[in-house]
Amino acid sequence: MKLSKALRPLKGELRVPGDKSISHRAVMLGSLAEGTTEITHFLEGADCLSTIGCFRRMGIRIDKDPRRILVHGKGLHGLAEPSGILDCGNSGTTARLISGILAGQTFASELTGDASIQKRPMGRIIRPLRAMGASIESIAGNDCAPLRIEGRPLRAIHYNSPVASAQVKSCVLLAGLYADGSTSVTEPALSRNHTELMLRYFGGSVVSSGLTAAVQPEPRLRGGRIDVPGDISSAAYFLAAALLIPGSEVLLRHVGINPTRDGILRVIRSMGGQVDILDKTVSGGEPAADLLVRSCPLHGTVIEGDLIPTLIDELPVLAVLAAFAEGTTTIRNAEELRVKESDRLSILAESLSAMGADVTETEDGLIIRGGKPLRGAVIHSHLDHRIAMSFAVAALAAEGETEITEADCVKISYPNFFEDLNSLTR
Repeated sequence: MKLSKALRPLKGELRVPGDKSISHRAVMLGSLAEGTTEITHFLEGADCLSTIGCFRRMGIRIDKDPRRILVHGKGLHGLAEPSGILDCGNSGTTARLISGILAGQTFASELTGDASIQKRPMGRIIRPLRAMGASIESIAGNDCAPLRIEGRPLRAIHYNSPVASAQVKSCVLLAGLYADGSTSVTEPALSRNHTELMLRYFGGSVVSSGLTAAVQPEPRLRGGRIDVPGDISSAAYFLAAALLIPGSEVLLRHVGINPTRDGILRVIRSMGGQVDILDKTVSGGEPAADLLVRSCPLHGTVIEGDLIPTLIDELPVLAVLAAFAEGTTTIRNAEELRVKESDRLSILAESLSAMGADVTETEDGLIIRGGKPLRGAVIHSHLDHRIAMSFAVAALAAEGETEITEADCVKISYPNFFEDLNSLTR
């Protein structure tokens, strides 16, 4: 994919695809609920389709048409032994969350994924699940997928998670649905809370207090209707592009603004940018709003600490913003980026440097001395959708032509990304 500097401001409005995290969880909890769950604005990216495929293999009927997804749930104990290995594709969310559900079943299962998933750390869920009495092993013996899980009765635990990870927290809470008492997780910082909100919406008993979330076992979950808000991680690329391209004004409709996910809005404000939040609503417990963004000069900032879990997926595009902002931006405590679809810290440093940015890679982040003119370059996506989309934004503000290799990887989370980007630059 080749892109050049934008010749005119970005103008118009979009509704970005549904939130990936919420789409995953709607299928999972809809499958464990009694009755039918209707999901509108579902993200039909490859990751979420992997979740659908896994639950279909466990006997859940899931109907899909252009307007909605219908999940015909069979209750907490209605899953059947999978008809084959469960393929999670490129989706770490699928692999980690479904492991918690599988741990409490009455059957054995195996799950795997693509080459990227088979390198991503699963020890972080294996350890708490084993503490609950689960039988789960890494088949290769390296704490990565493929995993074999022998379902069995689980005991309740309180787990002090060493990382602020919604995937770890959700895995343990979902396993807790099958435990013999209250299961709780305490994190070092608050990660996204979509699982807790959706469990409550379906009828589960979840209590959140500070950094701790606790779930009661054996709830009777009931199907419902979920209108998935737009994914703020997908909106991030258009927020960044509109901020960078002079004269731009873009309205993004019905975007999720969950406080555990809105870190990018706080960072934009700290850089001198402005995003107007309009027409707030709540759907299925999730807050959403229209976001209006206009171009403006930006300056450097510090991104660290408890802010990191609220914008972990947006850090690549924030690094791009920082390269164009005046002054220095420092990103700390972001070592989690090294175990995503790629080592994003290393790739960001390499790719921004290739475009002429002044970047220093640190053990847990980046130091970006912004304000230098950037030029087009060949950017290797490493099949990482967030790298590809972030550098598409960089290309619009850089001189010359930028080539992004294997850019089709954007289909993982945003199949129509380049079409939507083009629609704002015509």
